[in-house]
Amino acid sequence: MAGAFSHDVREPHGLPYRLIATDLDGTLLRSDATVSQGSRDVLAAVAAKGAAHIVVTGRSVPWTRHVLDDLGYAGLAVCGQGAQVYDAAAGRLLTSVTLDRQLAALSLAKIEAEVGPLAVAASRDGLGGEVLIGPGYVHNPELPVIHIGGTEELWAEPINKVYIQHPELSDDELTRVAQHVAGDLVSATLAGAGIVELLPLGLTKATGLSLAARRLGVTAAETIAFGDMPNDVPMLAWSGYGVAMANAHPELKLVADEVTASNDEDGIVPVLTRLFGPF
Repeated sequence: MAGAFSHDVREPHGLPYRLIATDLDGTLLRSDATVSQGSRDVLAAVAAKGAAHIVVTGRSVPWTRHVLDDLGYAGLAVCGQGAQVYDAAAGRLLTSVTLDRQLAALSLAKIEAEVGPLAVAASRDGLGGEVLIGPGYVHNPELPVIHIGGTEELWAEPINKVYIQHPELSDDELTRVAQHVAGDLVSATLAGAGIVELLPLGLTKATGLSLAARRLGVTAAETIAFGDMPNDVPMLAWSGYGVAMANAHPELKLVADEVTASNDEDGIVPVLTRLFGPF
């Protein structure tokens, strides 16, 4: 099954790419949060030819593990927007980057001074790190969270990111404001609808992907990446070839080498079939 390979990428013969990096939400996952059989089959076929599939997601490990388990995934995964490199076979973190809580609190204060009160959530560090949801924050009800009464609880334990929402500003507008007023303290990125994130300064998916690729003995030029949101821009820029889904944010389509079908139409399948087929 997809992902069922050892950490050592076999030496391929004539493969166009040795590593296939896919985002989850809006990319490999369909709108119903499942991976189609067609996508599973093509990833398994590519793996049989000697290439590896690596998941690169904004989700932290606790929100990713059930997807990896469903795929029978035994490789490395990049989680938490690049903060975590996770060994799925061993069930352990190889790297973990935390967000300085004082900088996070200062960043929130600066953004709120500019646009008014925000709804806030945070992801705690570690394999079991809970996601804390503050008052008014709208979240995916299918994912586990802990509701809290105020922002003070956000800073009680190490975190890897903060999520922010505004009652009136669009996601793009809020991201731009956060980058403008707090960009010297944290990185701000748009990861999905209603998902504006504050991260350790300079952290991107490319950070974690480059670390994982180095462990696998794979270069950027040997990597093809698929994504759908602005948080995928660094990953596509790092990779030798970048593919945006049809449902992708315009910002990602601008930097992609190719735009494929949507996530609900198994957009990774025609690209990988063309490059690696026939199967």
